[in-house]
Amino acid sequence: MAKEAMFFEQLGELRVQCQLCPHRCKLKPGQKGICRVRSNQAGSLVTSNYGQVASLALDPIEKKPLYHFFPGTMILSAGTYGCNLSCSFCQNYALAHQTPPARFIPPESLVLIAEQAQSSGSVGVAFTYNEPSIWYEYIWDCARLLKDRGQKVVLVTNGYIEARPLNQLLPFIDALNIDVKAFTNDFYKKLCKGTLAPVINTVEEAAARAHVEITTLIIPGDNDQLEHIDAMAKWLASIRSTIPLHLSRYHPAYKYDRPPTPEATLIKARQTAMAHLPFVYLGNVAWSNDTGCLNCQALLIRRSYYRTEMVHYEAGRCSSCGAAVDYIVS
Repeated sequence: MAKEAMFFEQLGELRVQCQLCPHRCKLKPGQKGICRVRSNQAGSLVTSNYGQVASLALDPIEKKPLYHFFPGTMILSAGTYGCNLSCSFCQNYALAHQTPPARFIPPESLVLIAEQAQSSGSVGVAFTYNEPSIWYEYIWDCARLLKDRGQKVVLVTNGYIEARPLNQLLPFIDALNIDVKAFTNDFYKKLCKGTLAPVINTVEEAAARAHVEITTLIIPGDNDQLEHIDAMAKWLASIRSTIPLHLSRYHPAYKYDRPPTPEATLIKARQTAMAHLPFVYLGNVAWSNDTGCLNCQALLIRRSYYRTEMVHYEAGRCSSCGAAVDYIVS
């Protein structure tokens, strides 16, 4: 469904400039932006993926991954197609860089599906699978309806969005997992065709207003340098010391054929990050991603892949020592 996009400027001679993401694409009539879903139609910016749902599933919330936000629950997960970055190692390229079949689901219908999913333990809707920010108009309409119905709204995003649309949307977002692909601008320029600074801004803005967790895909030889991981963890701790960091194992995909990340590399990266952050989890490997109490070190949550067991976590407190556990939202 085509719909006039939000956040653009008309430049004259039927040209437009998109102002949704930092690329700020300038488009002549008929041209598409980098995201592939926003185009200039007769001097107006039009989005082609409004309501076009290419993937819809009920997932464990830990799969997003969110470990400190309603642990042990499910969440309805929806995605479309397209992306505003061009990562050569994309792990979900079928949605990000191809155009899979999709079906139109209007916002009211998505809300109804989300309400029906509550009986299966769902707490809301996660916009995920591809980059949700380029689905902005649909998410804007859905998020306000979902919040009115008491549903939680989650974004799993690369954080590559301008400040104005981000700040307009954040009051309706409960949690974000933000993909910080590396902590160097060179990595973003070389492998993603983007820049780091807007992502830093997104993390800092979002963490001040919603629950935030961070994911970094560790790629051997590209972003596994311990000094960069140390710098990223130190920066995150300066925002909030209890931000969970997920370090995930890379597997060859899309246009990149480096071998998978050795588990030893992930372990070293985790040890480095834990000098600044107490909650560092490993993804795509068999690893004990349990969560302990910061006060008494008792086991709060035991995890096995996406299965969770509440051990000493009860109603926002540690049942072992009684301390408040304000670093987990439930």
